This record gives sequence, structure tokens and C-alpha cells, in this order.
Amino acid sequence: MVLIKDKEFVPYISASTLKKRIEELGADISKDFSDGPAVLIGVLNGAFMFLSDLTKTIKVPIEVTFIRVASYIGSESSGEIKHLMGLDLDLEGKSVILVEDIIDTGLSMKFLLELIRDKKPKKIAVASLLLKPDALVHDIKVDYLGFEISNRFVVGYGMDYDGLGRNLPALYQLK
Repeated sequence: MVLIKDKEFVPYISASTLKKRIEELGADISKDFSDGPAVLIGVLNGAFMFLSDLTKTIKVPIEVTFIRVASYIGSESSGEIKHLMGLDLDLEGKSVILVEDIIDTGLSMKFLLELIRDKKPKKIAVASLLLKPDALVHDIKVDYLGFEISNRFVVGYGMDYDGLGRNLPALYQLK
């Protein structure tokens, strides 16, 4: 168990389980994007650990850039997207993989997909470490999925509770 601020979290997905699944996702991406380079767009702040480990497993040329949006306040989704940091890379005609830590309602990913489509890429794929199918309110296709999880709040491996807990090497769920 770990205590972050006022909440207790219990172990959920171990670091070794995360590593194994990310290696599998990297192999799938390497196979599917063998025809040329891809641009990986990491969604900050939560996806930085997943993106870092994923890039180490991809065996084809890639570019990496970041975008930052926010929709959470504490442990609850605000229902609104704030575009905090944008893309400065030309994506026209390129293959793009949006890399997200977790998709729950799908609101952020819907916003990002619309933003990326406006930049006229050749192809767009979504890679997400976690998906909460019971929380989805927008139909989002995840091409490279780590794990489906229940609609419980999680921290660790880049994900936070009020800015804390990102440095935990495994995932923990709210007790």
C-alpha cells in the first residue's frame, strides 16, 4: 500500500507485467510501421513513462514530440479539455501514433484525434497503456492497448493524484 496525500492505493499492475506488455506493443508497432518512419506524439504529463519505455522497444525509425492537454482536477474528470501545449511539427502525409497513458471517458482522445486529423497525416493510430471501457462516453478505437481496467482511479508509472505518484514504477489503484 502507498499513501498519497489523503488517499490509500494498493498494488494493481507490477512493473514487470508493464514491461512485458510494452515490449509486445513495441513489436506490434515495429511490424505495422515497417514501411517508414512514424511520429509518436506523447500526451503529457501522464504518458511520459509509457512513451519512454515504448520507444525503446520500437525497431523502426521514429520521431517523438509531445502535446499537453488537461481534463482532471484531483481524481475527477472536469469534463472540459484545456489545450496547454501544442504541436510544432508538420504532420501532413506522415504516419502518427498518439501515445496516451489512460483513456477513460475518451474526451481528451477525441479532442486530440480531431486536432491531428486537421494536420492531414497519412495515418493515425492510438496507443494507450490503459483503457477504462466502462467509463467511455466517446467511441475511441485503440490500436495498441496495454490493459483494459475497471473504472477505478490509478496512480503510478506516470499517472498522478494531484501531481504526486508519477514516479512509482508500478500501477496502484485507489483502495
